[in-house]
Amino acid sequence: MIKSSFKDSDVSIHFEFFGGECCHTEIDRIGAICKAEGIDVVVGIGGGKTHDTIKAVGHYQGLPVVIVPTIASTDAPCSALSVIYTEDGVFEDYLFLPANPNAVVVDTTIIANAPTRLLVSGMGDAMATYFEAHACECSEAGTCAGGQTTMAAQTLAKLCFDTLMDEGYKAKLACDANLSTKALEKVIEANTLLSGIGFESGGLAGAHAIHNGLTVLPECHEMYHGEKVAFGTIAQLILENAPMEEIEEILDFCVTVGLPITLAELKITDVTEEKLRAVAEAAAAETDTIHNMPFTVTADDVYAAILVADALGQEYLG
Repeated sequence: MIKSSFKDSDVSIHFEFFGGECCHTEIDRIGAICKAEGIDVVVGIGGGKTHDTIKAVGHYQGLPVVIVPTIASTDAPCSALSVIYTEDGVFEDYLFLPANPNAVVVDTTIIANAPTRLLVSGMGDAMATYFEAHACECSEAGTCAGGQTTMAAQTLAKLCFDTLMDEGYKAKLACDANLSTKALEKVIEANTLLSGIGFESGGLAGAHAIHNGLTVLPECHEMYHGEKVAFGTIAQLILENAPMEEIEEILDFCVTVGLPITLAELKITDVTEEKLRAVAEAAAAETDTIHNMPFTVTADDVYAAILVADALGQEYLG
């Protein structure tokens, strides 16, 4: 489809398949191709790791970046951030970029025809935006964009959350039927734009740190980013000792749209203290965003929050 659209153009294009992981090896590989081919603009077509990789390539090569999401599974398309993993898929670092992509082009019909699980994963990623931005506001933590959060960022984050609560289930049903409806369009905007701007201008906190911790477990690698973030959101609410009414709203939403709320649903069936301690230690790493919470958080705190979140999820499903 893309190749044929260039048939009457004098622009030459080079296609390169994404290697599957946003890691330094892949970023360097595509960067070398850009130099060899004399590339003027890079375009990332696909999902979040594709987007993060091409944003990093554009940064290192000094090239304009265009993002074309074919799924709405993360908030990567609009953000000035790349999440870097090892070649084995373990979280390594955040690469903060000096600019957002030059353009983001979304065809909602393409996203409506993608697997529903990917859209729902995007809801899980976007759901965390409000809770993490609020935590950063309370702690006066710095944001991914630099400086402090603003009322505008907090408002975007809240709009993102409200849109999911109001439109999420309807959007899921539309995607199940491969239909682009108003509800689906609103959720796509929430998953990509509102969440992308909301998190980088509002800040990250516990949910994404716990996601990063979960990446140390190989059995979690088949789970999508937003699915792990959704569970991390519940664990963050446990850390905050949030009211049960608030926690139950999230549990209800997750069950309704199909997001995991237990360790078993994250494919962690052989739950051991050793495994969860490793997750907690990684989540509480000195450089991770768990320390943007408005109180001191230790690995022991994270370990306890994960276990309580899992217990709540099991009880809720039961």
